[in-house]
Amino acid sequence: MELKGFLEILRPANCVVAGLVGILGATVALGNLPSYEKSLMIFLVVFLGCSWGNIINDYFDYEIDKINRPNRPLPRGALSRKVALVYGLCLSALGLLIAYMLNLWAFLFAFGAYLLMYLYAWRLKPTPLVGNLAVATLTGATPLYGAIAVGKIGLAGYLALCAFLVNVAREIFKDVEDVEGDKAHGAKTLPIVWGVEKASKLGVLFSIATVIASFLPVKAGIGLGYLPIIVVDGIILFSSYEILKDPSPITAGKVQRKLKLAIYLAVFSFLLGSLTKEV
Repeated sequence: MELKGFLEILRPANCVVAGLVGILGATVALGNLPSYEKSLMIFLVVFLGCSWGNIINDYFDYEIDKINRPNRPLPRGALSRKVALVYGLCLSALGLLIAYMLNLWAFLFAFGAYLLMYLYAWRLKPTPLVGNLAVATLTGATPLYGAIAVGKIGLAGYLALCAFLVNVAREIFKDVEDVEGDKAHGAKTLPIVWGVEKASKLGVLFSIATVIASFLPVKAGIGLGYLPIIVVDGIILFSSYEILKDPSPITAGKVQRKLKLAIYLAVFSFLLGSLTKEV
């Protein structure tokens, strides 16, 4: 057993980013940064939830990872599956306890998200489109959780909606990118079941829906700091044009990476927009 395996299996860098997005959701909802204590609690609930999700994903992917990712903690024997499961359950229990200390709605929302992480890893991951929707739901739920924790949704609801839509698109394009490898492993992703071209078109539909949804905060009175969203929409629309012109795994790989950049810029736009709402 390796002590570093307990940290490595969490994929802490990703969990830190998720925790910060949770605080961002609270900030967007309030128009200012929450108190230090509340910010820390939101961060911990999201960080621990993300850690639980990564652990349970590795738990169920053990046999696949022995072939595809043999250096991950479980397949290389850094810790056993049983120890990993107990470890994950302890972290999730701690996260839910902190969520309960925030408020009842924060607890219920966190419980639902933690449960969805389990269901995704156990059953939903290989299911065409349903797995994509589950991942996108969890992504959109992260900023929304911060808003629920401070008792005000505000502009965070629009951020969650845009995050959900664009991540459905990105997950579909990631499946298109990996279609050959997934076929070799017997997976049944959307591009394999529907075909690359049809799956790509569905991804474009979610991309366009994201652009349409990005105008909703303007109607709600978001501040001038939201202007960088124009660049975000431009990236999304150009990416849609690229994948429609050439619906191939190579293009899908480029497009999903551009959408990742667009997501970061959108988060920045929402933050600036919420902070300048009174201007």
